[in-house]
Amino acid sequence: MIGTGGTITARRPLLAADDVPVDVPRVPAREAAERELSKPMYHENDPSLLERGLNRFWEWVGGLFEAAAGATPGGLLGLVAIVVVVLALVGALWWRLGTPRRTPATGDSLFEDGPRTADDHRAAAALHAAAGHWNQAVQERMRAIVRSLEERTLLDPRPGRTADEAAAEAARTLPSHTDELRAAARSFDDVTYGGRTADEPAYRRIEDLDTSLERTRPTLDTATAGAPA
Repeated sequence: MIGTGGTITARRPLLAADDVPVDVPRVPAREAAERELSKPMYHENDPSLLERGLNRFWEWVGGLFEAAAGATPGGLLGLVAIVVVVLALVGALWWRLGTPRRTPATGDSLFEDGPRTADDHRAAAALHAAAGHWNQAVQERMRAIVRSLEERTLLDPRPGRTADEAAAEAARTLPSHTDELRAAARSFDDVTYGGRTADEPAYRRIEDLDTSLERTRPTLDTATAGAPA
């Protein structure tokens, strides 16, 4: 080959170990390099698929925070303040409304489970009250009232009866407690279906009603209105 200034130079071919010229094309050389680098010995310290996924996730989360901080007045400090306020609001709503409860499959039925005695419901109400679970205490005490009236044959046992229906039927036999029965049924509905939270005074009113009903004699002309035929 003629080089600069007319000097003749020769391109020396690549020699193998036995001095045989070797000419490796570009594409096969790249493929051979890729095969070599794909061997496990070169990837022993590579992160696992889970680690790579977590790294991508945290990078994404970090990008979101950076973008939010850039768009929030006060930067990162302002973003933290907003998050704290939102968490406080969520906590306040949770405390006010209580834990969300699944609507019973039986609709507005007063009793969700199998037959239990009035004393069983009273015992359950007392346990809930001792633990400060006023919603459950109100529910169990109202069930105790209705079950007690059924056991005294002042109400006929009827599956699917609602608290309002029980209060209206019981008021015909015990008219002196009409207002208290309606208030107790309303408290039961509020905590069971209305998403409201009961307190100790609400429970004590139903507890006092239960005790009072136990000592009340039914009206003579309607005492058998709810008895089974």
